[in-house]
Amino acid sequence: MQARNWFSQGGQAYAAFRPQYPAAVAAHLASQVRARRLAVDVGCGSGQLTRLLAPHFAAVIGLDPSADQLASAVPVEGVSYHCAPAEDLPLADASADLITAAQSAHWFDLTRFYNEVRRVSRKGGVLALISYGVLRLEPELNARLEQFYWNEIGAFWPPERRLVESGYSTLDFPFVECAPPAMEIRLNWDLSEFLGYLSTWSAVRNARDMRRDDVLLSFVADMTALWCEPSTKRSISWPINMRLGRL
Repeated sequence: MQARNWFSQGGQAYAAFRPQYPAAVAAHLASQVRARRLAVDVGCGSGQLTRLLAPHFAAVIGLDPSADQLASAVPVEGVSYHCAPAEDLPLADASADLITAAQSAHWFDLTRFYNEVRRVSRKGGVLALISYGVLRLEPELNARLEQFYWNEIGAFWPPERRLVESGYSTLDFPFVECAPPAMEIRLNWDLSEFLGYLSTWSAVRNARDMRRDDVLLSFVADMTALWCEPSTKRSISWPINMRLGRL
């Protein structure tokens, strides 16, 4: 059975509120490959990482099974988007220098995906599985967030979320690994931006589907009080995790 595509709806919200990777992520990935002819971003969503790769490669292809997600992707010169699953890549054999999967590998059938990676990668190509962990807020807000994340909304996350929380460290990864640098996403958001991001969580949508809006409304009320002024920008960060392998 195929895993449910949790982001088949709401591509506009996903594009608007999901945190953007720093440019340094794409620069580091580009520095790991022998040639920069083609980069392929699998499970690209609305292209958060895809477009960052464009300055470093002659061509970039973003692939995602959700047409809704791709419809929200921002056009960038040198980048093309196609609707396709990770397990059946519409690419020629030995054509890709870099293959990435950002915040998406936990949805893949990894055995089939890895077979496709081996097929489409050039010799010496690099595979990068990238994820960002649980966000961190300023101390006076973070305690309430952790209570919500682990004790209240936690039961509504799909099982695959555990792989993200571990930084993909428990995923089978049968490639020669390269140690990644320490990186993080750091943003300043007001309350509406923070809550917009939460609205993209599969756990939040599951809670709503199960008519548990009470869990969400209680958290929103508490965070609104703690935030004080909704327009105030607060510091938010996510640790970036990578599994880098050479083929």
